[in-house]
Amino acid sequence: MVDHLPLARPARPRPHRNTLTLLVGRITTIKLAYWSAVTAVELALPVVLAGPLEARLPVSVAVASLLAAGAAAWAVVSAGSIDRRLGGLYRSVPTIATAFVAASVVASPASVPLLLIERQRSLEGCAPAVTCHYEPILFWLAVVVTGMVVIPAAFALSMRSSNAT
Repeated sequence: MVDHLPLARPARPRPHRNTLTLLVGRITTIKLAYWSAVTAVELALPVVLAGPLEARLPVSVAVASLLAAGAAAWAVVSAGSIDRRLGGLYRSVPTIATAFVAASVVASPASVPLLLIERQRSLEGCAPAVTCHYEPILFWLAVVVTGMVVIPAAFALSMRSSNAT
């Protein structure tokens, strides 16, 4: 009979302690993928696009911007997806703090190879051991800020509110 069918969807499982593991795993994976992709592009760019640093820098910025947009979109989708075993991620002060703090601690060493590459780029065409190009260091700083602030912010803002079903 139709009268016995429930009209509302069953309640999703509430997050538990293991949900923080899910949160850290998701956001860390996204940040690691972003920084790895930017690092790979920075390693390949001089081979693909021969020329001075000034010619390669706009391409680096454009590619890093596209990768950042992709990582932010991935964060939005990932924050809203439901794990069948652990439930969903719901926006609260602890989950937002975890998205920024724990994932940054876990993922921040992934930015070090990019720093080494950009430090080397800052020396191109300069006197030995003298930095004459600060643009690569500023580029690295922008990539790190994107990974530490923008991507976790997109993730945190995309989580469901605690009263969502």
